[in-house]
Amino acid sequence: MMRWLLRRTIESFERKWGYDASYLKEIVSVSPLAALRFSLATSLGSYRRDVPDAALFAAGITAVRAEDCGPCTQLAVAMAEQQGVRPETLRALLRDDEAAMPEDVALAWRFTRATLAHDAVADSYRAEIVRRWGPRAVVTLAFAITTARMYPTVKYAMGHGKTCSRVVVNGAPLMIDRASAAGRDPLMLDRPQANRAS
Repeated sequence: MMRWLLRRTIESFERKWGYDASYLKEIVSVSPLAALRFSLATSLGSYRRDVPDAALFAAGITAVRAEDCGPCTQLAVAMAEQQGVRPETLRALLRDDEAAMPEDVALAWRFTRATLAHDAVADSYRAEIVRRWGPRAVVTLAFAITTARMYPTVKYAMGHGKTCSRVVVNGAPLMIDRASAAGRDPLMLDRPQANRAS
């Protein structure tokens, strides 16, 4: 009975978002308890306090791109669109075009990238977040970053990962990948580049 209910919930989610959640159904088949535990862990993302929607989605989309550049990123974009995040903002995020981002979105984007890179500059962004939105905003963004990465990480670990693909924003496809605008992975920001011959 528990397996049936969980599968029905997942299938409803798939229909609503046009998303293949086969990996979640596989977890249910293996262990309904594991599926419930995963659901509890990812529910951290439902804590949303004091952060503007566009900035919150900026953190989630930036974090999910660190793990996935296909269906999970598309799902995050679709959810952002449903909440009214403007297409030009989403395109700027997916292209890492900071100059085209609204100020709040750019702050969340910078904070997320610095956090993922374990870059000390995150401290200054965190201080600005607290000044602008308060301490609960930091918790909100921390949870958004964490949960956004959980789904694709589990998905890839279970062998359901996909290669990079086009993401559709407002009906128009946009080719993206995990690399930053400078051509480096956001997780490599704090690592020194190899010496180059001049």
